Amino acid sequence: MASSTSAAAVPVWRDPARWAMTTDVIAVLIALSLPWSTSLVGIFGVLLLIAIAPTLDLRAFWTLLKQPICAVPAALFGLALVGTLWSDAAWGARLYAVEPTAKLLVLPFLFYHFRRSTRGTWVFTAFLVSCTLLMIMSWLVLVHPGLSLKPPGGERGIFVKDYINQSQEFTLCAVALAYPIVMTLQARRIALAVLLIAIALSFFANMAFVVVSRTALVTVPIMFAVFALLHLRWRSIVLILCVTAAFAVVVWHTSPQLRRTAESFTREYELYKAHNSPTSIGLRLEFWRKSLGFFAEAPIIGHGTGATRGLFERVATGGVDHASGEVIGNPHNQTLNVAVQWGMVGVVILYAMWILHLLLFRGGGLANWVGLLVVVQNVFTSLFNSHIFDFHEGWMYVLGVGVAGGMALKARSPASVEPERPIHP
Repeated sequence: MASSTSAAAVPVWRDPARWAMTTDVIAVLIALSLPWSTSLVGIFGVLLLIAIAPTLDLRAFWTLLKQPICAVPAALFGLALVGTLWSDAAWGARLYAVEPTAKLLVLPFLFYHFRRSTRGTWVFTAFLVSCTLLMIMSWLVLVHPGLSLKPPGGERGIFVKDYINQSQEFTLCAVALAYPIVMTLQARRIALAVLLIAIALSFFANMAFVVVSRTALVTVPIMFAVFALLHLRWRSIVLILCVTAAFAVVVWHTSPQLRRTAESFTREYELYKAHNSPTSIGLRLEFWRKSLGFFAEAPIIGHGTGATRGLFERVATGGVDHASGEVIGNPHNQTLNVAVQWGMVGVVILYAMWILHLLLFRGGGLANWVGLLVVVQNVFTSLFNSHIFDFHEGWMYVLGVGVAGGMALKARSPASVEPERPIHP
């Protein structure tokens, strides 16, 4: 009776259970706003940290921070911060280059909270619902371009943001749905399975007939291969490969948009090689070639945080009408982006983070599947972009790995999760 009275006497604003629910709601709001708004994600990210703070058991949180899954991402931020000391860029550029790594510091807080929360699936569901609504808007914008929030004459079928972000979202949702579809079919929940299949196919149809990034074309087969190897028997894999091949042939012959996107690989490469034209493929090849040279100049600790643009300015030739004259602060490859600024030290930390987060999601269950898929997608799309440092894709990684990672940690050691206790003054 005494403990009950004591708990009841705790002010509402000091009740950790209420703060935990608030944190869950804020995480859901981040997932809902991520496909639509950059500003809202930033605001809700700050509110998330504020809401988690009253529930922290400092001893348990410190123990978690020392685990490599938290320490290594923090080390990448620390390296970016220390790397400002040997960079010759202006201080504004140095500090601006630190900012993209700061979001990695949110990971330990998400791990901590969702190791205790029972509402992690709320976040996954919110992101799926939000992306489904965006997909519907994409179809509407295709028919009525005036509905788009983008300037007139903008990208086809894009309501907000751009086609790269949209393709990343749709790809993740479409492939992630493979696991719950299989589970609902096995449980004979046919109506739900049909709904999920319809949503997944709608995502793929949008990417086939409206707009898709070339990065998504490359990563979708890889993501499906991971699912097949982890969750299907060989007989099922062969059957699905046959069905997928037939589906791909049909889509290829019925979607001029998809054919143009795929054929642009060869066309843009030839223009770059023949005329030094600043095509998308040509620019990437130019960025990668020069970045390898910068890395060779300072292979151990790199040129320092924010030094990339200055290095490209130094070697630019031919003017803005040529690929060799392009100046960029991002070489469009995560490994090279890290290598140019922080050398092999940075590359080792980056790859250690990816490997540790992949290993975190060993085993079955929805959380492990979603977390594994988020990491796999980030690793392979980072061959063509710096997706850890990009705002949108970086937050997809932090939110996905953080929520799924907390759920995975809880599933492995539920006994170590202490119940929430009132905080007394």
